[in-house]
Amino acid sequence: MEGRVVIVTGGARGMGAAHSELLVAEGAQVVLSDLREDQGEKLAEKLGTNARFHRADVSSPEDWDRTVAFTEEVFGAPTGLINNAGILELGSIEDTTPEQFRRSTDIMMFGVFLGMRAVIPAMKRSGGGTIVNISSTAGLTAYPEIIGYVAAKWAVRGMTKAAAVELGEYGIRVNSIHPGEVETDMILGQEGTDAVADVDAIPLHRFAQAPEIARLALFLMSDESGYVTGAEHIIDGGATALA
Repeated sequence: MEGRVVIVTGGARGMGAAHSELLVAEGAQVVLSDLREDQGEKLAEKLGTNARFHRADVSSPEDWDRTVAFTEEVFGAPTGLINNAGILELGSIEDTTPEQFRRSTDIMMFGVFLGMRAVIPAMKRSGGGTIVNISSTAGLTAYPEIIGYVAAKWAVRGMTKAAAVELGEYGIRVNSIHPGEVETDMILGQEGTDAVADVDAIPLHRFAQAPEIARLALFLMSDESGYVTGAEHIIDGGATALA
């Protein structure tokens, strides 16, 4: 990843932090985009001069413009993007408020659209780039009590394919990753609900670790996957094999 400049949304903790750490370790320069300033600043400081934190709301077009401008100022034009930011709003369809549904889709669907839209001009100028959109197994099947999350993650899968078809001629590859349950604060805080799988029902009998997802993202960001675009990549311990 030497010479690559990558923006990671939700980069301050969980999977985003794992993506950021591995990318920097492999030689990339990384901008961690998040609303969690304390965690983001601490992680960027820990990772050294090839990491910088930038506070941004992924659902804001103006914040995306500022994020790309900041990236170009400190490292140069972004050639990589990992759309990772996410939330989990629990509740039945009847109990989910319009505001909760909109918050889920604003961050995980609209935010992905805005992120891709924001980096495309810089990637075109650079002669290409790579975008990895973090979806979920919830973007392949259905889970109860998280309708906004499911809606957004299915949309990410479709937008990824549409973007890959449109951007291929510019040397911009776009793929989606579909993790199952990952051992992060967001998931561990919801254990015991119907929205989180029973670990014993997963063929590997464990949740994923965030660095395992990051290694798949690294492969998709690198030239090792140079002919891979428009595809969904499942990393779920075999859970969807039972569907």
